[in-house]
Amino acid sequence: MFSRLREDVANVLERDPAARSRWEVLTCYPGMQALWLHRFAHMAWLAGFRWVGRFTSHMGRMLTGIEIHPGAVIGRRVFIDHGMGVVIGETAEVGDDCTIYQGVTLGGTSLYRGTKRHPTLGRGVVIGAGAKVLGGFEVGDGAKVGSNAVVVKPVPAGATAVGNPARIIEAGGGDELSRAREAKAEQMGFTAYGVTRDMDDPVSKALHGLLDHAVETDRRLRVLVERLAESGLCVDAAAKAEDAFDPQGLGKMVD
Repeated sequence: MFSRLREDVANVLERDPAARSRWEVLTCYPGMQALWLHRFAHMAWLAGFRWVGRFTSHMGRMLTGIEIHPGAVIGRRVFIDHGMGVVIGETAEVGDDCTIYQGVTLGGTSLYRGTKRHPTLGRGVVIGAGAKVLGGFEVGDGAKVGSNAVVVKPVPAGATAVGNPARIIEAGGGDELSRAREAKAEQMGFTAYGVTRDMDDPVSKALHGLLDHAVETDRRLRVLVERLAESGLCVDAAAKAEDAFDPQGLGKMVD
């Protein structure tokens, strides 16, 4: 028991730069206190003393602002930072070394007893403040859930989920391509790249693709109009159509 206590304190000191002493961690960190109470509640729950487990959980919520159902399985070195408003459901499983911030809900969407209703977090998962992870699916090892995201489907290991409903962000890549596309668009007078400059959001990726296609089409039309004008053909209508394109207006629409 004391080895787990020392491990918990060391974990907080390592992961929270605001922690200054072991005594401060022992007395002033509700996330860790909630985990201690949960361990007792979980043991009582597994031993068949269900009311004792629920009452301990209830007292823990009153003292810390964190509600962990006694049936939930919590791994080692879990860090609940700040913690106010955290809710962890009965069939939830939280792996080792996970980090959970305030306002997080690990909730369920099913009303059937005896089923896996709440999510399973792998090792090293980070759940941002205010995020809701709802359902009996798995969030893979090392995955991250952005603040205020609403996750209703599995998250692959190492991926990041953002938005409502959450979308999966691909890990790495695209930075050089993003810079090249942005430079080309700005050269053409089209600067509508305020959505997500690092090309991480799938929706903004789709928008960027459409905008780049519009830029390239505009360039080709301009070259075609110039060649037709050099050949002595009338290009007044085409020039007017090109002038009607407003890149600044389109940029404001997606900014």
